[in-house]
Amino acid sequence: MLINLIANNAVTYRRSLLQFAVRMSTAPVSIKFKWGLSPSDPEQKPVFFVGLSTHLSALSWQDVRCKLEPRVSEEVWRRGLSVASQGEICELWPRGAALGVLPPRRSRHAAPSRSHALSKLIRTAIRSTGDESVVLVCRKRDVLASAVAIARAVPLYSARSGPGGMPAAPAPSPAPSPARRTLTVEIHIAQPEGDSEDEDIGPLDPVLLETTLSSEELSTIQDVADATRLAARITDTPANIMDVDAFIEEACKVAKDLDIAEPTIIRGEELKERGMGGLYGVGKAAACPPALVVLSYVAPGATETVAWVGKGIVYDTGGLSIKARTAMVGMKGDCGGAAGVLGAFAAAVRAGPRVTLHAVLCVAENAVGPRATRPDDVHRLYSGRSVEINNTDAEGRLVLSDGVVYAQRDLKADTIVDVATLTGAQGTATGKYHAAVVSNASALERRCVRAGLLAGDLAHALPFAPELHFSEFTSAVADMKNSVADRNNAQPSCAALFVLAHLGFDFPGQWLHVDMAAPAHCGERATGYGVALLTVLFGSMTRSRLLQALSPSN
Repeated sequence: MLINLIANNAVTYRRSLLQFAVRMSTAPVSIKFKWGLSPSDPEQKPVFFVGLSTHLSALSWQDVRCKLEPRVSEEVWRRGLSVASQGEICELWPRGAALGVLPPRRSRHAAPSRSHALSKLIRTAIRSTGDESVVLVCRKRDVLASAVAIARAVPLYSARSGPGGMPAAPAPSPAPSPARRTLTVEIHIAQPEGDSEDEDIGPLDPVLLETTLSSEELSTIQDVADATRLAARITDTPANIMDVDAFIEEACKVAKDLDIAEPTIIRGEELKERGMGGLYGVGKAAACPPALVVLSYVAPGATETVAWVGKGIVYDTGGLSIKARTAMVGMKGDCGGAAGVLGAFAAAVRAGPRVTLHAVLCVAENAVGPRATRPDDVHRLYSGRSVEINNTDAEGRLVLSDGVVYAQRDLKADTIVDVATLTGAQGTATGKYHAAVVSNASALERRCVRAGLLAGDLAHALPFAPELHFSEFTSAVADMKNSVADRNNAQPSCAALFVLAHLGFDFPGQWLHVDMAAPAHCGERATGYGVALLTVLFGSMTRSRLLQALSPSN
């Protein structure tokens, strides 16, 4: 009886902690996107104008006076435009009106939207109290990427206690929610101009040359931005709150909001019984058992099936091959791939897919404990292939391998994309801003890189050469090892090939691997990377006019 009482109290305390965490983790800032400018007094509602210098200078006083008068005159506005430096903020009315100028030039591997510079300006310009406005001036082709850049600059998760202080214990009754603030983003579409940038991104759909936004296009922008913030919030939330149970709850909530069937959940010992030794082996030592969570949208009359598979390691200690003290900090973000897939699925379903679409989330905690996988253990994965474990910190490829095989075998997917914070070597290979992509289909690879430019989620291709790299996994006792013999031989490409090996190198469908370990974060904050990339890459398979126009055709 005492044991039951302790257990019940523990459950009650955990529920209270989660309720408190939800209150604390939901920053009271909502973002609303509008087309066109509406009147407001900058003294009452601060406004921040942002865009390229050429686009801001093309605005007439009649265009902007409704946001500036009576505090700012036309002379001050014009003076501000003339003295503003790129990448910096120029105040027109102290703490009320300002403008920021984006860099005029970009290289061919950077986004035309200058989304990374835009996020930095927004983070600097946004204040901590009251409603505010941002006037975004950009070309229509850049509007989605720019909206996502603004969204990721205003993160949702926060555990700061505020002026009232942190309570010593969870309150027995729900605390009042703080008043929400609204950041209104008012969009002005600049006139398109032919320039050398068009050569980098290829021919543009005529829709992207328009200077208007329909209500349906605004809904798409809002959905993708909101989904990006959702993915970033999940990734930012620490594992004592966002454990496997909580991640499953997030997936179930998305399914309910979309009004689709409840997710398929294969969990704990059932994973072992069904032969998913990769996901089971990684997560079996944790307090919360691992799970394969599948959300599905079945389009009427669809002839094609697409599956997005996400790595959802809610915390990665490295297992018995434990990480160094400093290397372990930040590993709450190892679920960024699954969070991005979940967010992208939510946005894509709202855009009306014309294909059957699945989100496969491989969720586990790579913990240390008596039941943890040991180096030298051999696991049999869902593919039927055996894997000798020589590094328990190379766990992401194990869970993804079970996920992609489930997508192919059980879901009959024709196109499979796996998204993961997979290798530290990705940042060395392609840097902090570009995900590394590997594919068995050159056309899909090219479309992914172009989609990254238009979405602001940048991507860069790595070598696809199984005959040169897969030998790194040779094992004397199993079909393969899980970590490379030579760490200097294209680690991110090798990790991708490990996943493909379980699908089979003769897999007849299209497969794309996205390693976004570095771009999943900017400083100590998650970016929600992957939401914009996937929705634009597969935009032609939706009914969204804007996503169709942005989606690369070749």
